[in-house]
Amino acid sequence: MSNAPIWEPMLQLDNINCYYGAVQVLKDVSFGVAAGEIVGLLGRNGAGKTTTLRTIIGQIKPRYGSVKLNDSELTSLPPHEIPKLGIAYVPQGRRLFAGMSVEENLRMGLLARDSGQDTLDWVLSLFPILTERMRQRAGTLSGGEQQMLATARALCLKPELLLLDEPSEGLMPSVIATLLDTVAGLKAHGVGVLLVEQKVEAVLQIADRIVFIENGSVASESTPANLESDPEPLHRYVGVRR
Repeated sequence: MSNAPIWEPMLQLDNINCYYGAVQVLKDVSFGVAAGEIVGLLGRNGAGKTTTLRTIIGQIKPRYGSVKLNDSELTSLPPHEIPKLGIAYVPQGRRLFAGMSVEENLRMGLLARDSGQDTLDWVLSLFPILTERMRQRAGTLSGGEQQMLATARALCLKPELLLLDEPSEGLMPSVIATLLDTVAGLKAHGVGVLLVEQKVEAVLQIADRIVFIENGSVASESTPANLESDPEPLHRYVGVRR
C-alpha cells in the first residue's frame, strides 16, 4: 500500500452555476483547494475568474451548486458571516479605507475573527515596511504599499483560505517578488491560497496546481511542472506562449 498522504480539499466547489440576470456566467464549476496548497485560477478576461472568487466569498449567490469550507456550506450564509469561518479576500483594486490609517485598516481586519496582538505582530513581521507607516493614511501609500496593506489586512483574519484577485496589478517587479514570497510562505502555516493573476509566470513560480477556466467552465487542470513540458494549455486558455 502507498504511504502517500490523501489529498483532501479544505475548500470544495461542486457544480457551481451562477447568473447575471438571464446570462449564465459560471457553468458547473467544480474544483478544490487543500490546506497549504496554492492554486492558480487562470483564464482570459471575462472567463469567470473573479466571479468564482466572489461566489466563494458570498457576494454572488449561485443558482445551483455547493461551496464548502471543511464541513460548512457557504452558499446559505450571508456574506458577512463567511470571513468568520476563515476566508479572507483581497479584491482587485485593494479597496482599502483610504482615509483611515494603516493601523486602523489592520485593526478592522483583526475584528472579523477577534484576532489579537499576536496576529498583528505576525502580519507586521511579513510586511515590515508597514510598521513604519502605522500612522499614515492608507490612501497616501504607494501602490505597492497599498497592496501589502490589503494583503496584511486579509491575513489579520488568520485565514484558512486566502483569495487573491490580481495582486500584482500595476506593481514594480521588486514588490511583486515580495508579495509572491509572502504568499508562498503561507504554505508553512497551512493556509490555502486561490490566486487569480494575469502575470502567468508569477503564478507558475509559486502554484502547486493550475485550474484553467474558459467561458465560465473549468476547462483543464495541470501543474507547473507539467506545463513546463507541455505549455499548450497556456496558449489555449490564456493566450500565452512560453
